[in-house]
Amino acid sequence: MTKGTPSFGKAHSKSHTLCRRCGRRSFHKQKHTCAQCGYPAASVRKYQWGMKAIRRMGAGSKRASHLKSVHQRFKNGFR
Repeated sequence: MTKGTPSFGKAHSKSHTLCRRCGRRSFHKQKHTCAQCGYPAASVRKYQWGMKAIRRMGAGSKRASHLKSVHQRFKNGFR
């Protein structure tokens, strides 16, 4: 296939949509699997070769970002 006009027709189809668990646009609509977190698998998708990615997926990094400060506030007695 050439790089010209026929290639642009593929830009209007969405293969991935938002994931319920991680919130990223990496849930494959036909495979019914998230490329980022592996949903609907019970365990979150992670590999040892992606240590930096595991750090980004930790508690307090996405939807529950308030958890970053909870530990410090707990030590203060939530003052």
